[in-house]
Amino acid sequence: MAQKKRLLVADDHVLFREGLVRLLAEQPDFQVVGQAAGGTEAIALAREVNPDLILLDIDMPDCDGLVALRTIRRLLPATPIIMLTVYDDDEKLFAAVRGGAQGYLLKSVHAADLVAALRRALDGEAALSPGLAQRILEEFIRLSHEQLVGQRSSQLTSREQEILELLTADDGISNAEIAKRLGISTNTVKRHVASVLAKLQVHSREEAADYARRMGQGSDPQP
Repeated sequence: MAQKKRLLVADDHVLFREGLVRLLAEQPDFQVVGQAAGGTEAIALAREVNPDLILLDIDMPDCDGLVALRTIRRLLPATPIIMLTVYDDDEKLFAAVRGGAQGYLLKSVHAADLVAALRRALDGEAALSPGLAQRILEEFIRLSHEQLVGQRSSQLTSREQEILELLTADDGISNAEIAKRLGISTNTVKRHVASVLAKLQVHSREEAADYARRMGQGSDPQP
């Protein structure tokens, strides 16, 4: 017979926690080895019992669940931690993922789905309530895009950044006007504008200006 997986449950709502513990105790492959009513207690118990999996409420007294998550992750880096919460908002979801949670389950989840999700987590898979995986993917794509465009801006020289700022401030500014303001030749401005477009991977001065506005006029220029 396979050894039961040892679980730690942390939730400050006694009725919910006791019901969850009863549900888990009914499973042939689970054993609840600790219960915590707060974040500080959860950290201490995690260190003491070294469970195979931790169910951690986000909103707990004396130590926020996200703080407890980060602390336990440092103590037990290989132990899967599943956040269990009533909060269906992106801020807490992404904070939990950044903190190292392997799952994020809403308390509205059906009992059978919760048990199945815990088993998946113990097998190394993510445990997420329906719809949350897509939101995490969209956030990853957004952050990857921001990182990419930020890298493009950082490639601009200080002179190219100056020209980009002028293009952003005045959509109709001419090369001759830019040359006058910066005290350089028109041909030099043309070369710099072409370089800006190439580095930002855009096709026109207007696209370069739109890009700079989205990025808050770009990153700090290189010397």
